[in-house]
Amino acid sequence: MKHFLTTFAWLFILFTAPAQTTIGLQLYSFRNQFKTDVPGTLQKIGAMGIRQIEGGGTYGLPLDSFKHLLKINKLTTISVGADYKQLDSNIQSVISNAKAFGAKYVMCAWVPHGKEFTVDDANKAIAVFNKAGKILKANGITFCYHAHGYEFGPYKNGTLFDYMASKMNPAYANFEMDVFWVKHPGQEPVALLKKYPGRFKLMHLKDRKPGTPGNQNGNAPDESNVVLGAGDVGIADIMKVAKKYGVQYFFIEDESPRSLEQVPESLKFLKGLK
Repeated sequence: MKHFLTTFAWLFILFTAPAQTTIGLQLYSFRNQFKTDVPGTLQKIGAMGIRQIEGGGTYGLPLDSFKHLLKINKLTTISVGADYKQLDSNIQSVISNAKAFGAKYVMCAWVPHGKEFTVDDANKAIAVFNKAGKILKANGITFCYHAHGYEFGPYKNGTLFDYMASKMNPAYANFEMDVFWVKHPGQEPVALLKKYPGRFKLMHLKDRKPGTPGNQNGNAPDESNVVLGAGDVGIADIMKVAKKYGVQYFFIEDESPRSLEQVPESLKFLKGLK
């Protein structure tokens, strides 16, 4: 009887304990390292315990060679990036690239615009994203737009981001939240997750050096990226609620020149969260 109770207790803990969130990496974090050593950089990523990535390019290698390196380092491509113009005028190339990597998601991280992002820019993007997203969905791929900070300028009773969210069809076009680029223009990531439950499918985890002045132009010094938990974005609070509000996949993105040293520390911080 004692053995049965002990076994039952362990089973209870196993099935009631919260599942550990899998943390991936946006390969842009190691863009400088890839310039000189693609195999070695992928090996280092795998050695960190990372298993999921967001990427889309091969850093000059033949596709088959790059995919082989991903395989031997146990790296799975969840999401690939797509250029806005490709989404608009060459969607088949986007589909082909995503399928070549076995990716379930396509993300776009920038809408071309002038000095300021306007409602005309937003309307053009909405049309492109709805159309491309519908075609991608028909091919088994989910589209997400990665807002970059300039979308949070005021518009009517909210922001241009609010306007885009109201016009982008959630059946075809949703979002990837980069928590840095939500905080930097003066928004709060947790509040935005709660405002749009289910719309943020992907998330970039990135922290900001305290005291960094914000703006709404989509620019910040690379050096303002710090180890997760050391900045003012509120990573711990975000991680408490992100899955609840629909985030499916998480990717560390560290744009600093210290990314190779900082990413392991960020992983350590995330693993220590309860």
